[in-house]
Amino acid sequence: MTHRKTVVRGAAVAAATSLLLAGAVSGTARAADRPVWAPCPPPTATQGGGDAPGVGWECATLPVPLDYAHPGGKKIGLALIRHAATGPGKRIGSLIYNFGGPGGTGVGTLPGFGSTFSELNTRYDLVSFDPRGVGGSAPVRCFTGPQTDAYLQVDSTPDTPAEVEQFMDVTQAFAAACEKKSGALLPYLTTTNVARDLDRIRAAVGDKKLNYYGFSYGTELGGTYAHLFPKKINRAVLDGVMNPDENYTDGALYQLKGFQLALDNFAKACVAGTYVCPIHRSTPEQVEQVLTDVVAHLDQHPARTADGRMLNDSLALSAITQTLYSASSGWPSLARAVSTYTNWGDPTGLMALADSATGRDDKGRFDNGNNIFSATSCADYGVPQTTAQIEQALPAYRKASPLFGEQFAWALNQCTYWPVKGAMDHMEVSAKDAPPMLVVGNAGDPATPYGGAEVMARRLGKGVGVLLSWTGGQGHCSYGKGSACIDGKINDYLLNGKIPAYGTNCP
Repeated sequence: MTHRKTVVRGAAVAAATSLLLAGAVSGTARAADRPVWAPCPPPTATQGGGDAPGVGWECATLPVPLDYAHPGGKKIGLALIRHAATGPGKRIGSLIYNFGGPGGTGVGTLPGFGSTFSELNTRYDLVSFDPRGVGGSAPVRCFTGPQTDAYLQVDSTPDTPAEVEQFMDVTQAFAAACEKKSGALLPYLTTTNVARDLDRIRAAVGDKKLNYYGFSYGTELGGTYAHLFPKKINRAVLDGVMNPDENYTDGALYQLKGFQLALDNFAKACVAGTYVCPIHRSTPEQVEQVLTDVVAHLDQHPARTADGRMLNDSLALSAITQTLYSASSGWPSLARAVSTYTNWGDPTGLMALADSATGRDDKGRFDNGNNIFSATSCADYGVPQTTAQIEQALPAYRKASPLFGEQFAWALNQCTYWPVKGAMDHMEVSAKDAPPMLVVGNAGDPATPYGGAEVMARRLGKGVGVLLSWTGGQGHCSYGKGSACIDGKINDYLLNGKIPAYGTNCP
């Protein structure tokens, strides 16, 4: 459910030879590896900061091998969080969540969804974790806060040779900083290793089989787990589904089209008066032109905020893409922020949205989501892209989205200087021996377009991937977004094992 400035689709699984190791090093947790639960402290800055989650929430650390090829070697600690089942009804086990990214912190995110998952919490312990490299789990460190602020001031849609050189240089500097500070971690931050960690968590919470809910990138993690451990799944939901057939470069263009669809829907709803829209115009095209004009103006004339920072076109684009994740809250927030800027020249609202997108708090500290996004994406399937290759791709990206196309295309450079090369072309999710898994697609999803759910359901295997569609959906993912039909069918599956008919549509 997360989004980052570097807007490229998630990751794929690691080399085929590594699959042979999975069964040998995962399984029943030793007593020494059982987590010791205690009241949760406040989330750290790398987890997004904020207050401690309060009564009922417990946290722990689980040691796992850094390198599963050498399971007796160096260990890293995974940060865990849980809320015990509340009853009534017989406890089923633990329901383990991944909230996306790669880079989303489960420890920092799950408590905010406590009320959303309250019905599931009656019979499941709600459990989540910070994947390796994220938040409280051996976090990848790269730039400092001030360095990140400077990085975000570099134009991510360069249109002169000097700007291109600057953009490529800062990307190289970012990769070098990650290698200097976290180089020993970087080769082991693949989705395959996270899936093995997930199996260790399953064993550590005492479940013989996994109950899992994956959002966004979490669907890739869930598909990878199903491929590695098909017989260890009990019930699993993949919501906001990444397309397993898309590779690094094609996947970025595929996702771009999803964001353009969401932008079109935002503009249409503004014209229709579906929400309070102070940038209302006569046509959707005119609404989108307002955003295009704002971004173009900020490219030439960045706006200074009250704290002295500068809102440029790159940050404005990050703000816009961030809001498209939620129709209910994001769309009105975007319209208000744009109106405040166009009418009064005040960039505060847009900068606040940009800070949310980039993981910056009001003290100038950043979570490490951007770091791990690059680390996992590049280690899994990243392909170095030269300036010439990106420039060759630009026309197709501009055609797909006049507003977002250039930023998406130039973001392909994130792995150009990365010290770890991609292991595979695309993810492998075939899991013919797994039980039925619910694959949930949202027709209006910006970050994971609906077609990914159809492909995932097929690739999991006949009788395994069960497609459930929200044809009237908007925003990213489906559960808890206002569809009683979607929520009811997912709850019925997870609580009662009732599997909807393949292809069931919710309006």
